[in-house]
Amino acid sequence: MADKTEYRFLGGSGLKVSNICLGAMTFGDWDMFPGQRDEAASHAILDRYAELGGNFIDTADQYAGGKSEEIVGSWLAKQEREKLVVATKVRFSTGKDINRVGLSRLHIMQSIDDSLRRLRTDYVDLYQIHMWDKAVPLEETLSALNDLVRAGKVRYLGASNVTGWQLQKITDLSKSMGLNKWISLQAEYNLLSRGIEWELTDVCREEGIGIIPWSPLKGGLLTGKFERECDATEGTRISHATKTRKINEAAPDFEKVKKDDKTWDILNVMKKVAEAQGKTPAQVAIRWLLQKDVVSSVIIGAKTVQQLEDNMGASTGWEITEEQIAELDTVSQMDPFYPYRMIATFNSGRVRKNMCQ
Repeated sequence: MADKTEYRFLGGSGLKVSNICLGAMTFGDWDMFPGQRDEAASHAILDRYAELGGNFIDTADQYAGGKSEEIVGSWLAKQEREKLVVATKVRFSTGKDINRVGLSRLHIMQSIDDSLRRLRTDYVDLYQIHMWDKAVPLEETLSALNDLVRAGKVRYLGASNVTGWQLQKITDLSKSMGLNKWISLQAEYNLLSRGIEWELTDVCREEGIGIIPWSPLKGGLLTGKFERECDATEGTRISHATKTRKINEAAPDFEKVKKDDKTWDILNVMKKVAEAQGKTPAQVAIRWLLQKDVVSSVIIGAKTVQQLEDNMGASTGWEITEEQIAELDTVSQMDPFYPYRMIATFNSGRVRKNMCQ
């Protein structure tokens, strides 16, 4: 149902994806996060996502020890494969053997075959490095991944969780080696985490790389369901992380969040915009990302069909006004540090007029 979902080109490629990507990290038993979905519940979410026009599914070989890929694969086997864009990742440990980790040619070649078997498909549309691997020469990694494209096992390449210099090096070395262009960057990006704007967004604009934000709701914090005066809502990632001390980017420590005035200022502006738009705070958080020029698609995670439908409501049919965007940008702006503070100050003209030209 194309009228329910907007489609965009992924970066500078000719690959069209729905602007809401369904993340499959919630599929399969995994003690890292609470409320994981079994196969039946996961398939129900996937079915509804496809009914709403979604065509972009993201997983990884590491998620739930490979169970996420298996669940996606058992669903994928019943679909028209060519209508779907399936993304997965390689980098982290996939076994006890010393070579079952990293971005070596050996591990990449082993991992893609394992992923294809679990996904029950002959190819993946987007294969992404899950993080940089400083132990392996970049030329080895790039060459191995390019060979997968030439072999037809992979259609496009992308990166996740890298720095600005790392992404630029990937881009420049790929050009000099005559290899396929990388088309996407998967990174944490939301109203509470805007660090990629210091350099990564500039690299992506210059090089035609589409950004696929993960954790757009910061583990549920940007849904508006948390109250500063109360404990974290039971059953959420944030509650689980706070209790178990398994703090991570997608599940911040709620005891620290309570003390952060800026977080609650952002949430208050979000709620005001949501009320004015007749939308939920979660939809505003996702729509804010979708109106950034470098964003191709936003990854959402859903534990229920209801959550999925609410998040998909950010896809199309409405926009946050320029005034509301400006207010959200201002309240969520990060304080610059050197050298970005110096560069920003100089470029603003406040310094230039007092310096020799």
